[in-house]
Amino acid sequence: MHDTLLLWLILVPLLGAFLCIPLSERLSKSLALVTSLVGLCLGVILYTQFDASQVEKFQLVLSWPWIRSFNINFALGIDGLSFPLVILTKFMMPIAILASWNEDRRARAFMICYLFLDVAMTGTFLATDIFLFYVFWELMLIPMLLLIGVWGSKDRIYAALKFFLYTFVGSILMLVAIFYLFGHFQAQHGAYTSQISSFYHMAFDPDARLFGLNAQAWIFLAFALAFAIKVPMFPLHTWLPDAHVQAPTGGSILLAAVLLKMGTYGLLRFAIPIAPEAFRFFTPGIVVLSLIGIIYGAWVAFQQTDFKKLVAYSSVNHMAFVTLGICAFNVQSMSGAMMQMINHGLSTGALFLLVGMLYERRHTRNFNDFGGIASILPFYSFFLVFVACSSMGVPGLNGFVGEFLVLIGTYLANPLWGMVATTGVIFGSIYMLFMIRRVLFGPVTSAENRGLKDLSPREWAAILPLGIFIVLLGVYPQPLMNKFQPTLAKYLTDISVPQVPANKVSEVKVVAPPVDSPMEENHE
Repeated sequence: MHDTLLLWLILVPLLGAFLCIPLSERLSKSLALVTSLVGLCLGVILYTQFDASQVEKFQLVLSWPWIRSFNINFALGIDGLSFPLVILTKFMMPIAILASWNEDRRARAFMICYLFLDVAMTGTFLATDIFLFYVFWELMLIPMLLLIGVWGSKDRIYAALKFFLYTFVGSILMLVAIFYLFGHFQAQHGAYTSQISSFYHMAFDPDARLFGLNAQAWIFLAFALAFAIKVPMFPLHTWLPDAHVQAPTGGSILLAAVLLKMGTYGLLRFAIPIAPEAFRFFTPGIVVLSLIGIIYGAWVAFQQTDFKKLVAYSSVNHMAFVTLGICAFNVQSMSGAMMQMINHGLSTGALFLLVGMLYERRHTRNFNDFGGIASILPFYSFFLVFVACSSMGVPGLNGFVGEFLVLIGTYLANPLWGMVATTGVIFGSIYMLFMIRRVLFGPVTSAENRGLKDLSPREWAAILPLGIFIVLLGVYPQPLMNKFQPTLAKYLTDISVPQVPANKVSEVKVVAPPVDSPMEENHE
């Protein structure tokens, strides 16, 4: 099991998906839930076997030849960057399935889509071959497109197509960059490679840099745009509210908790280490977009009258803290960015779960249809306030840890960045408090709300684990941080490249490589 643990993390949901095919609609739900719980158990085993002190290479490596002519392998591995996100994926899968338990329309196909999505998300984080990463990245599009387009709400087709087109355009840009990497490496070394470690070696060794700044700029832009769409960064975020609002509850949970993290993971795994000088050059622009996203996401969320759309825009606000922490590029901000990825997955996943619970009871998400339900649904109301406090970054809950570290690291990197970002925390509290007041407090304005029932056993089973980890990571985050901080420390050391001098920035011109010699290195 030790040698093939990562493979089983992918195979278990894949086998579960195929086993669901001949089953009845009801049995397929049970099998999907059991499969996700087995995956969670494998995640626990992974937690115990992962050695945080081994930062020089990937762990639990498995590699089989795939496309020999291009030296492409089915290669899996894990390190401190991918480990927390794999654990998050396995933790959120059973919760998403429980949240969708009452879905009766083509339930078997619905659960198969969930399990294939599990395969794609896990494979994306585990792939150590850049081409295999791309395959899993693209595979993720299919089940999510179906979840939104088939089982979504009224405008599901529009939202599904918008999600697909945005993501697919980014994928094409990434594929172009991958082809360029393939060709450039082959021209310099006489052989193809698609192993991430090979590109890392060339990027981390100052005497053997694979690309000059000019070539790096184009590579970084191609990768960064693909990943920025997935995050999503302002102004590439417009697909997200539509996708969230139209997606079924479980789809929204996985979209917020896991899929958005693929963007920030891609920045850390590919864009930054392969083109470090270009990252430094473009950092000020990314910071500006991140700060705009923090403020803009909060204020647009405040304007919403749809419960689910408010939570959707909150992701623009919270994920901008992650990209800001990455750009500050010190141990505090990077640790905060990693924690914020995990914490956003838990708190926003829980918010979408709670939105779905209320929608199942009332079939509306408009704030005007609620009010005063705190006295009718006391347990539900407790969890809504509790999770909202987590999202606001209240000390003692998980949201505080990530945002606090990001703000400290950002202030150390640039005090102005830190001060602007801090205002975003205040604005984030405003829209959450507004939501709590409109939904829970005041008089009961609708007679239909008086007969609502509180949490069912299934809903308790879905929300309680989230609540437990929201507290645990808020009070004692160190066990998780100990797993990824050594990798981050080495990462920061390896990619510590000089800033482009201020008097040289105007001399840097991003021009396309010559058409007649696209593989020629361009040194600045």
